[in-house]
Amino acid sequence: MLAAASRAFSQIVSPPFRVVLLKSVGLTLLMLAAVWAALYATFTHFVVVENVWLQTTLEILTGLGLVIGLGFLVAPVTSLFAGLFLDEIAEEVERVHYPGDAPGRPMPLVPSLLSAARFTLLVIAVNIVVLFLILLPGVNVFAFFIANAYLLGREYFEMIAHRFHDPMGVRMLREEASVRVFLAGLVIAAVLAVPFLNLLTPLFATAFMVHIYKDVRVRRRRAGRELPA
Repeated sequence: MLAAASRAFSQIVSPPFRVVLLKSVGLTLLMLAAVWAALYATFTHFVVVENVWLQTTLEILTGLGLVIGLGFLVAPVTSLFAGLFLDEIAEEVERVHYPGDAPGRPMPLVPSLLSAARFTLLVIAVNIVVLFLILLPGVNVFAFFIANAYLLGREYFEMIAHRFHDPMGVRMLREEASVRVFLAGLVIAAVLAVPFLNLLTPLFATAFMVHIYKDVRVRRRRAGRELPA
């Protein structure tokens, strides 16, 4: 698993990965800038006080508060946009590391959009719940890693497996490799927990899970239990 993580990280600096990162981060910043402008304009339109200095102070604090608040959304929103390009990442990993294997099937556009949106909402929901546990030191950290390990491991493994199998085959593989998928999710959660590095989470997780999926397939093949595509 450490070898798979190392291969995934080493490929992040390659041009195809950098292009996806720039596109996803760029779209994220544009979207959040638009949201900031809309919220700031709404606040300054409806909240008006007669004292000029107090009004100016409120506007400055509002602007800064919105920047800080929206800053927490950079990682999940980046994941949303990166989700639109993850098939490109999976294809590149397969091309470089598994040229002799049959390539996976890209997900159609509409299912890809729905999957990216659903996954982003799940990540946000789980982390909101975990944040409520902040008053219980130690427990919130444990909950963060357990929740995200399960969620991230499952979602990214299924995304890669769906490139090769029908839903029943995907479920069979995930259940059989549940421990390995969970441990892979812990690695992804560790990346997610590091500020700024978490922007790379979708790219790293996709590349990493391609290697995990391929290893699961090899183990099944050696045991004579290969699944049909």
